[in-house]
Amino acid sequence: MTDLTTTLAAVAASSDRVLALDAALVARATQMAGDLAVNLSIALLIIAATWFGSKWAARTVRRALGRVKSLKDDRTVEGFVVQVVRVAVVVVGLVAVLQRLGVQTTSIIAVLGAASLAIGLAMQGALSNVAAGVVLLILRPYRVGDVVDIGGMAGLVQKLDLFTTQMSNANNVKIVVPNSQVLGGVIQNISGQITRRIEIDFTVSYSADLNEAREVIRSTTAGHGKVLENPPVWTGVTGLLDSAVQITLHAHVLSGDWWQTRADVFQTVKEALDGAGIEIPFPQAVEYFGGNVGKAAEPPPHKTPRRKEA
Repeated sequence: MTDLTTTLAAVAASSDRVLALDAALVARATQMAGDLAVNLSIALLIIAATWFGSKWAARTVRRALGRVKSLKDDRTVEGFVVQVVRVAVVVVGLVAVLQRLGVQTTSIIAVLGAASLAIGLAMQGALSNVAAGVVLLILRPYRVGDVVDIGGMAGLVQKLDLFTTQMSNANNVKIVVPNSQVLGGVIQNISGQITRRIEIDFTVSYSADLNEAREVIRSTTAGHGKVLENPPVWTGVTGLLDSAVQITLHAHVLSGDWWQTRADVFQTVKEALDGAGIEIPFPQAVEYFGGNVGKAAEPPPHKTPRRKEA
Protein backbone atom coordinates (compact mmCIF):
# COMPACT_ATOMS: atom_id res chain seq x y z
CA MET A 1 0.00 0.00 0.00
CA THR A 2 2.84 2.31 0.82
CA ASP A 3 4.52 1.63 -2.55
CA LEU A 4 1.30 2.40 -4.42
CA THR A 5 0.91 5.67 -2.57
CA THR A 6 4.51 6.60 -3.33
CA THR A 7 4.05 5.78 -7.01
CA LEU A 8 0.90 7.83 -7.28
CA ALA A 9 2.60 10.75 -5.59
CA ALA A 10 5.52 10.54 -8.02
CA VAL A 11 3.16 10.45 -11.01
CA ALA A 12 1.26 13.45 -9.68
CA ALA A 13 4.48 15.38 -9.15
CA SER A 14 5.63 14.50 -12.68
CA SER A 15 2.31 15.63 -14.08
CA ASP A 16 2.61 18.88 -12.20
CA ARG A 17 6.09 19.45 -13.68
CA VAL A 18 4.81 18.71 -17.21
CA LEU A 19 1.91 21.06 -16.76
CA ALA A 20 4.23 23.71 -15.39
CA LEU A 21 6.57 23.24 -18.40
CA ASP A 22 3.70 23.43 -20.84
CA ALA A 23 2.44 26.55 -19.15
CA ALA A 24 5.93 28.10 -19.39
CA LEU A 25 6.18 27.20 -23.07
CA VAL A 26 2.77 28.65 -23.77
CA ALA A 27 3.66 31.79 -21.87
CA ARG A 28 6.98 32.07 -23.74
CA ALA A 29 5.30 31.54 -27.10
CA THR A 30 2.65 34.08 -26.22
CA GLN A 31 5.32 36.57 -25.21
CA MET A 32 7.30 35.97 -28.43
CA ALA A 33 4.18 36.38 -30.54
CA GLY A 34 3.34 39.58 -28.71
CA ASP A 35 6.87 40.90 -29.15
CA LEU A 36 6.80 39.99 -32.85
CA ALA A 37 3.46 41.71 -33.31
CA VAL A 38 4.79 44.81 -31.55
CA ASN A 39 8.01 44.79 -33.61
CA LEU A 40 6.09 44.33 -36.86
CA SER A 41 3.76 47.18 -35.93
CA ILE A 42 6.71 49.43 -35.09
CA ALA A 43 8.48 48.35 -38.32
CA LEU A 44 5.41 49.30 -40.34
CA LEU A 45 5.32 52.64 -38.57
CA ILE A 46 9.01 53.15 -39.37
CA ILE A 47 8.37 52.34 -43.04
CA ALA A 48 5.50 54.83 -43.15
CA ALA A 49 7.61 57.43 -41.36
CA THR A 50 10.47 56.78 -43.79
CA TRP A 51 8.13 57.25 -46.76
CA PHE A 52 6.76 60.54 -45.52
CA GLY A 53 10.15 61.58 -44.13
CA SER A 54 11.82 61.15 -47.52
CA LYS A 55 9.20 63.36 -49.14
CA TRP A 56 9.50 65.95 -46.37
CA ALA A 57 13.31 65.95 -46.63
CA ALA A 58 13.08 66.33 -50.41
CA ARG A 59 10.73 69.31 -50.11
CA THR A 60 12.91 70.89 -47.41
CA VAL A 61 16.07 70.53 -49.50
CA ARG A 62 14.28 71.85 -52.58
CA ARG A 63 13.13 74.95 -50.69
CA ALA A 64 16.58 75.44 -49.17
CA LEU A 65 18.28 75.25 -52.55
CA GLY A 66 15.67 77.61 -53.97
CA ARG A 67 16.83 80.28 -51.53
CA VAL A 68 20.41 80.12 -52.85
CA LYS A 69 20.76 82.84 -55.47
CA SER A 70 23.32 80.99 -57.56
CA LEU A 71 21.06 77.92 -57.74
CA LYS A 72 17.68 79.61 -57.87
CA ASP A 73 17.31 79.27 -61.63
CA ASP A 74 19.30 76.04 -61.97
CA ARG A 75 17.20 72.89 -61.61
CA THR A 76 20.13 70.57 -62.37
CA VAL A 77 21.66 70.66 -58.88
CA GLU A 78 18.24 70.73 -57.25
CA GLY A 79 17.03 67.52 -58.90
CA PHE A 80 20.29 65.67 -58.27
CA VAL A 81 20.63 66.64 -54.58
CA VAL A 82 16.94 65.99 -53.85
CA GLN A 83 17.22 62.48 -55.26
CA VAL A 84 20.35 61.76 -53.20
CA VAL A 85 18.65 62.97 -50.00
CA ARG A 86 15.55 60.88 -50.70
CA VAL A 87 17.63 57.73 -51.26
CA ALA A 88 19.67 58.38 -48.09
CA VAL A 89 16.53 58.71 -45.95
CA VAL A 90 15.10 55.48 -47.39
CA VAL A 91 18.33 53.59 -46.68
CA VAL A 92 18.40 54.82 -43.06
CA GLY A 93 14.76 53.79 -42.64
CA LEU A 94 15.38 50.29 -44.01
CA VAL A 95 18.32 49.81 -41.63
CA ALA A 96 16.10 50.90 -38.71
CA VAL A 97 13.43 48.40 -39.79
CA LEU A 98 15.90 45.52 -39.96
CA GLN A 99 17.33 46.43 -36.58
CA ARG A 100 13.85 46.54 -35.07
CA LEU A 101 13.13 43.06 -36.42
CA GLY A 102 16.14 41.68 -34.59
CA VAL A 103 18.89 41.99 -37.20
CA GLN A 104 21.91 43.54 -35.51
CA THR A 105 23.43 46.63 -37.11
CA THR A 106 26.88 45.05 -37.00
CA SER A 107 25.51 42.08 -38.91
CA ILE A 108 24.02 44.39 -41.51
CA ILE A 109 27.35 46.17 -41.92
CA ALA A 110 29.18 42.83 -42.18
CA VAL A 111 26.76 41.55 -44.81
CA LEU A 112 27.01 44.77 -46.79
CA GLY A 113 30.79 44.65 -46.58
CA ALA A 114 30.89 41.06 -47.76
CA ALA A 115 28.45 41.73 -50.59
CA SER A 116 29.99 45.03 -51.68
CA LEU A 117 32.53 43.37 -53.96
CA ALA A 118 29.91 41.19 -55.66
CA ILE A 119 27.51 44.11 -55.96
CA GLY A 120 30.25 46.30 -57.35
CA LEU A 121 31.17 43.74 -60.00
CA ALA A 122 27.54 43.10 -60.93
CA MET A 123 26.65 46.79 -61.09
CA GLN A 124 29.72 48.27 -62.73
CA GLY A 125 27.59 50.06 -65.30
CA ALA A 126 25.19 51.50 -62.74
CA LEU A 127 27.98 52.63 -60.42
CA SER A 128 29.87 54.20 -63.32
CA ASN A 129 26.70 56.10 -64.22
CA VAL A 130 26.46 57.39 -60.65
CA ALA A 131 30.10 58.49 -60.68
CA ALA A 132 29.63 60.13 -64.09
CA GLY A 133 26.53 61.92 -62.80
CA VAL A 134 28.49 63.38 -59.90
CA VAL A 135 31.25 64.53 -62.29
CA LEU A 136 28.68 66.10 -64.64
CA LEU A 137 27.14 67.90 -61.68
CA ILE A 138 30.55 69.30 -60.72
CA LEU A 139 31.77 70.22 -64.22
CA ARG A 140 28.35 71.49 -65.37
CA PRO A 141 28.77 71.16 -69.16
CA TYR A 142 25.00 71.69 -69.42
CA ARG A 143 22.02 72.50 -67.24
CA VAL A 144 18.36 71.61 -67.20
CA GLY A 145 16.73 73.69 -69.95
CA ASP A 146 19.77 73.73 -72.26
CA VAL A 147 19.59 72.37 -75.81
CA VAL A 148 22.45 69.93 -76.28
CA ASP A 149 23.73 67.39 -78.79
CA ILE A 150 25.01 64.22 -77.13
CA GLY A 151 26.33 61.50 -79.41
CA GLY A 152 24.33 62.83 -82.35
CA MET A 153 21.08 63.05 -80.35
CA ALA A 154 19.93 66.65 -79.92
CA GLY A 155 17.28 67.71 -77.45
CA LEU A 156 16.23 69.83 -74.49
CA VAL A 157 17.68 68.64 -71.16
CA GLN A 158 14.82 67.86 -68.78
CA LYS A 159 16.54 66.05 -65.93
CA LEU A 160 19.93 64.92 -64.65
CA ASP A 161 19.62 62.17 -62.03
CA LEU A 162 21.93 59.58 -60.49
CA PHE A 163 21.99 57.28 -63.50
CA THR A 164 20.76 59.02 -66.65
CA THR A 165 20.31 62.30 -68.47
CA GLN A 166 16.80 62.77 -69.85
CA MET A 167 16.07 64.93 -72.89
CA SER A 168 13.22 65.60 -75.32
CA ASN A 169 13.83 66.39 -78.98
CA ALA A 170 11.95 68.76 -81.29
CA ASN A 171 9.31 66.08 -81.92
CA ASN A 172 8.74 65.75 -78.14
CA VAL A 173 10.30 62.28 -78.10
CA LYS A 174 11.87 61.34 -74.76
CA ILE A 175 15.59 60.50 -74.96
CA VAL A 176 17.38 58.81 -72.06
CA VAL A 177 21.19 58.63 -72.17
CA PRO A 178 23.30 56.89 -69.45
CA ASN A 179 25.56 59.36 -67.67
CA SER A 180 28.67 57.30 -68.45
CA GLN A 181 28.03 57.65 -72.18
CA VAL A 182 27.42 61.38 -71.79
CA LEU A 183 30.69 61.91 -69.93
CA GLY A 184 32.65 59.68 -72.32
CA GLY A 185 31.31 61.28 -75.50
CA VAL A 186 31.26 64.67 -77.18
CA ILE A 187 28.80 67.19 -75.72
CA GLN A 188 27.65 70.12 -77.85
CA ASN A 189 25.77 72.69 -75.79
CA ILE A 190 23.82 74.42 -78.53
CA SER A 191 22.19 76.98 -76.24
CA GLY A 192 25.14 77.29 -73.86
CA GLN A 193 26.14 80.70 -75.25
CA ILE A 194 24.08 83.87 -75.18
CA THR A 195 24.45 84.49 -78.92
CA ARG A 196 24.78 82.23 -81.93
CA ARG A 197 25.93 82.85 -85.49
CA ILE A 198 23.84 82.24 -88.59
CA GLU A 199 25.88 81.10 -91.59
CA ILE A 200 24.15 80.78 -94.98
CA ASP A 201 25.63 80.27 -98.45
CA PHE A 202 23.81 82.01 -101.34
CA THR A 203 24.64 81.66 -105.02
CA VAL A 204 24.33 84.22 -107.84
CA SER A 205 25.08 84.01 -111.53
CA TYR A 206 28.50 84.88 -112.97
CA SER A 207 26.96 87.81 -114.83
CA ALA A 208 25.63 89.44 -111.65
CA ASP A 209 27.21 92.49 -110.00
CA LEU A 210 28.85 90.88 -106.95
CA ASN A 211 29.10 94.09 -104.95
CA GLU A 212 25.40 94.78 -105.47
CA ALA A 213 24.51 91.19 -104.58
CA ARG A 214 26.55 91.34 -101.38
CA GLU A 215 24.95 94.65 -100.38
CA VAL A 216 21.43 93.33 -101.01
CA ILE A 217 22.13 90.28 -98.84
CA ARG A 218 23.80 92.34 -96.10
CA SER A 219 21.21 95.13 -95.88
CA THR A 220 18.26 92.75 -96.05
CA THR A 221 19.66 90.63 -93.21
CA ALA A 222 20.67 93.62 -91.09
CA GLY A 223 17.10 94.94 -91.36
CA HIS A 224 15.71 91.92 -89.55
CA GLY A 225 14.62 92.82 -86.04
CA LYS A 226 16.27 89.80 -84.39
CA VAL A 227 19.71 90.25 -86.00
CA LEU A 228 22.22 91.87 -83.63
CA GLU A 229 24.12 95.00 -84.64
CA ASN A 230 27.32 93.91 -82.92
CA PRO A 231 29.11 92.07 -84.40
CA PRO A 232 27.91 93.51 -87.70
CA VAL A 233 26.53 91.41 -90.56
CA TRP A 234 29.26 90.16 -92.90
CA THR A 235 29.10 88.96 -96.51
CA GLY A 236 31.86 87.79 -98.83
CA VAL A 237 32.56 85.77 -101.95
CA THR A 238 33.65 82.34 -100.74
CA GLY A 239 33.52 80.14 -103.81
CA LEU A 240 33.45 79.95 -107.60
CA LEU A 241 31.21 77.02 -108.38
CA ASP A 242 30.48 75.30 -111.68
CA SER A 243 27.50 77.48 -112.59
CA ALA A 244 27.37 80.14 -109.86
CA VAL A 245 29.31 82.40 -107.53
CA GLN A 246 28.93 81.60 -103.82
CA ILE A 247 28.37 84.44 -101.35
CA THR A 248 28.46 83.59 -97.62
CA LEU A 249 26.46 85.45 -94.98
CA HIS A 250 27.38 85.71 -91.27
CA ALA A 251 24.90 87.23 -88.81
CA HIS A 252 24.59 86.93 -85.03
CA VAL A 253 21.36 86.49 -83.06
CA LEU A 254 20.34 85.41 -79.57
CA SER A 255 20.49 81.64 -79.18
CA GLY A 256 16.74 81.37 -78.71
CA ASP A 257 16.07 83.27 -81.97
CA TRP A 258 18.42 81.22 -84.18
CA TRP A 259 15.98 78.82 -85.91
CA GLN A 260 13.22 81.28 -86.81
CA THR A 261 15.60 84.09 -87.80
CA ARG A 262 17.54 81.76 -90.07
CA ALA A 263 14.33 80.73 -91.83
CA ASP A 264 13.26 84.37 -92.17
CA VAL A 265 16.62 85.37 -93.67
CA PHE A 266 16.39 82.63 -96.30
CA GLN A 267 13.02 83.95 -97.46
CA THR A 268 13.69 87.70 -97.29
CA VAL A 269 17.06 87.49 -99.05
CA LYS A 270 15.57 85.34 -101.82
CA GLU A 271 12.80 87.89 -102.33
CA ALA A 272 15.28 90.81 -102.22
CA LEU A 273 17.53 89.24 -104.84
CA ASP A 274 14.54 88.61 -107.10
CA GLY A 275 13.42 92.22 -106.62
CA ALA A 276 16.89 93.51 -107.56
CA GLY A 277 16.94 91.39 -110.70
CA ILE A 278 19.86 89.29 -109.49
CA GLU A 279 19.62 85.76 -110.81
CA ILE A 280 19.99 82.76 -108.52
CA PRO A 281 21.07 80.05 -110.96
CA PHE A 282 20.13 76.42 -110.66
CA PRO A 283 22.24 73.43 -111.73
CA GLN A 284 22.19 72.81 -115.48
CA ALA A 285 23.02 69.69 -117.42
CA VAL A 286 23.95 69.35 -121.09
CA GLU A 287 23.23 66.13 -122.92
CA TYR A 288 25.91 65.02 -125.36
CA PHE A 289 25.27 62.28 -127.88
CA GLY A 290 28.57 62.41 -129.75
CA GLY A 291 29.54 64.10 -133.01
CA ASN A 292 29.88 67.85 -133.41
CA VAL A 293 28.24 69.78 -130.62
CA GLY A 294 25.61 72.20 -131.88
CA LYS A 295 25.33 70.56 -135.32
CA ALA A 296 22.06 68.83 -135.97
CA ALA A 297 22.40 65.24 -136.98
CA GLU A 298 21.54 64.77 -140.68
CA PRO A 299 19.68 61.70 -141.82
CA PRO A 300 21.50 59.41 -144.24
CA PRO A 301 20.87 60.11 -147.95
CA HIS A 302 17.96 58.27 -149.46
CA LYS A 303 18.99 55.85 -152.13
CA THR A 304 16.63 54.93 -154.98
CA PRO A 305 16.85 51.24 -155.71
CA ARG A 306 18.02 50.37 -159.19
CA ARG A 307 15.65 48.73 -161.62
CA LYS A 308 16.67 45.30 -162.51
CA GLU A 309 17.34 45.08 -166.27
CA ALA A 310 15.74 42.35 -168.22
